Amino acid sequence: MIGYATLGTNDIGKAQAFYDDLFESIGAKRIMEFPDSGFTMYGTAFDKPAIAVTPPHDGKAATVGNGTMVAIPFERRDQVDAFYNRAMELGGSDEGAPGLRGDEGPQAFYGAYFRDLDGNKLCAFRVGPA
Repeated sequence: MIGYATLGTNDIGKAQAFYDDLFESIGAKRIMEFPDSGFTMYGTAFDKPAIAVTPPHDGKAATVGNGTMVAIPFERRDQVDAFYNRAMELGGSDEGAPGLRGDEGPQAFYGAYFRDLDGNKLCAFRVGPA
């Protein structure tokens, strides 16, 4: 249902370095880039959901949305842990370490929350039993 989500940045070079390394850890890479605007999209294929970073089109400062978050699904809990840990190593900030939210079972929610270098909030998650 979602094609891609866009995150604003005030320093496209720092954002690209952060996301180049972070997304490489899960097999994603730059799949579209417009150097004049800074728009950079990351994904695994054009027919799969993607995430883009860009300075705002209106030329004003990028700000984070209160209550806005992009969530990235994983097949295993250890992948959630690894992705979160990589974000922390790259300078991201913790918003909730990896762990089970709620009860264990077929619809168990295991998530980890962090912010990128611009303060955009992301979640790595797995739904299902351990």
